[in-house]
Amino acid sequence: MEALKINDRRLWNRLMEMAAIGATPKGGVCRVALTDEDKQGRELFIKWAKDAGCEIDVDKIGNIYARRKGKNNDLPAVMIGSHLDSQPTGGKFDGVMGVLAGLEVIETLNDLNLETDVPIEVVSWTNEEGARFSPAMIASGVFSGAFSLEYAYSRMDAQGRTLGEELQRIGFLGDAHVGNRPYKATFELHIEQGPILESNETSIGVVTGVQGIRWYDLSIKGKETHAGPFPLSHRKDTVKKVSALLPEIYKLAEAYSPDSRVTIGYLNTSPGVRNTVPGSLEMSIDLRHPDNNMLMEMDEGLKSIVKEAMKDGFDLELNEVWYSPPVKFDENCVAAVRKASEKLHIEYQEMVSGAGHDSVYISQVAPTSMIFIPCKDGLSHNELESAKKQDVTKGCNVLLNAVLQMANNK
Repeated sequence: MEALKINDRRLWNRLMEMAAIGATPKGGVCRVALTDEDKQGRELFIKWAKDAGCEIDVDKIGNIYARRKGKNNDLPAVMIGSHLDSQPTGGKFDGVMGVLAGLEVIETLNDLNLETDVPIEVVSWTNEEGARFSPAMIASGVFSGAFSLEYAYSRMDAQGRTLGEELQRIGFLGDAHVGNRPYKATFELHIEQGPILESNETSIGVVTGVQGIRWYDLSIKGKETHAGPFPLSHRKDTVKKVSALLPEIYKLAEAYSPDSRVTIGYLNTSPGVRNTVPGSLEMSIDLRHPDNNMLMEMDEGLKSIVKEAMKDGFDLELNEVWYSPPVKFDENCVAAVRKASEKLHIEYQEMVSGAGHDSVYISQVAPTSMIFIPCKDGLSHNELESAKKQDVTKGCNVLLNAVLQMANNK
């Protein structure tokens, strides 16, 4: 069979129609999880899915399942999943493209009157972004067993509203059990959220896994003193201390390049006034690497740097607050994406995701892979986030053909 192709106009128009819900002045979207805008987006997706003949199910964490039946509906489905929620100043493509591309796969099969051997299910996961309720990817985490449903319900936003209460308020506290839905294979189409594909002028990223992540909080205690009377030589200045630490931390990451990452996300001093030497400093450290052995060595190296820094009278405390091990995606699902790209004569490159996605948790319970397309300047979590129509189309065409490979028992 020749490679099949989607209706690119229909997919693009739906992306733009969805982007009108929660549209921001700079061309982005604000459709934060379980807000009224998220409710509108969910209802529009369900309408389109029902119009395409899908059966709809909503579970107890608000995940939406749109199923197209196959020849044998007792067999595990092939699933396409992502999310509809956004950052407060998010873009038109992050997450939502993966959901609507899944719907377009179903629409294309309907247009061609093609029946798959097993069902195809499109899933929109709740609260992937974690912008309102922390942690991120919580609903796919409940699905995989990483979090309990009670824990998820108890998550609270800045106004004191819980996730469970807001699910109830917008009418998406479903009845279906979370989990226990077997999948033969799962796929997620997403913008890269980085500059690699664009800089290489490549349309498709065949995602083989996800980087491992370690998050730390580092506190440094010195001594507050007056900025004027105290000579530099007599101070225990936490900013001066961290200025010596930072080059060592970056040097550590560079030793494991090009795949390593280090980010200092925040750095706060106290008391934080202009004419006082800060007596304490708090900072975050984010280390990433796709190889778990390398990530462990980076962890050991960071601890050694901090231990060495304690020798001159400063009190330093390093606490690890989160660890997400590297993920290796299923070889058969990765091969299906690779084969689909080749069948469509689309240039691709294999790559590891630097960001977390719902596929991280889903890969723990089902065979999984991802497909990346370029985004302009690598921007994401930004109102200026943009993707070319031709790349969106190529990504969805690869998705369609990869899904067909796995949905037909041959």
